[in-house]
Amino acid sequence: MASQHVPKSTGCPKTVNQWHTRIQETLAMSGMKIIEHPSIRGAFQLHAKQWLPKPLSEVYAFFADAHRLQDLTPPFLNFHVVTPAPIAMFPGAKIDYRLRLRGIPVRWRSEISEWDPPYRFVDRQLIGPYRFWHHLHTFEEQNGGTLVRDTVDYGVPGGRFVHWLIVRRDLEKIFQYRRERLEEHFGTAGDQTQLSQLTDERASQQAQ
Repeated sequence: MASQHVPKSTGCPKTVNQWHTRIQETLAMSGMKIIEHPSIRGAFQLHAKQWLPKPLSEVYAFFADAHRLQDLTPPFLNFHVVTPAPIAMFPGAKIDYRLRLRGIPVRWRSEISEWDPPYRFVDRQLIGPYRFWHHLHTFEEQNGGTLVRDTVDYGVPGGRFVHWLIVRRDLEKIFQYRRERLEEHFGTAGDQTQLSQLTDERASQQAQ
């Protein structure tokens, strides 16, 4: 009987904490992190950022369409925008959604509390599963594209234990899914590099 090759250890995590640390390292590399809130006791803060190779006006217009949120939300939430399109966006505008959390139907109503196109807007939860949810979106021109940043202040029923057990992991999945869908729609930094190289090559050929 031929002997089987046993691969050497690759340093894979062996405990839940090690796996969680590895996930956090991966998310940090993609520009996302979740921390305990620096000023609100028992609350949390999510930070995410993503560079997209498109003009500021185009990226902001995409996010200004509230129905696009359905495209950016993973299927496991069964998320739908209830408010009919088109939705006028302005300070005080209210938007209704429905979704399922662990199979339980949930109603969510948000309010646009700040609206400053094409640079920033804020939505906050009026009705929903969180104790509170305040989501700041900012947009800035950077390196020929647009840098999108998210800062979310939020609290959850059940505190740290429920956050660690369920909410944090769901948010990591949600924002990673969103990141992937945005890359599919707008392209990636690699796409922009290839386009720039092609443009330079064409310019060089024309100059010859």
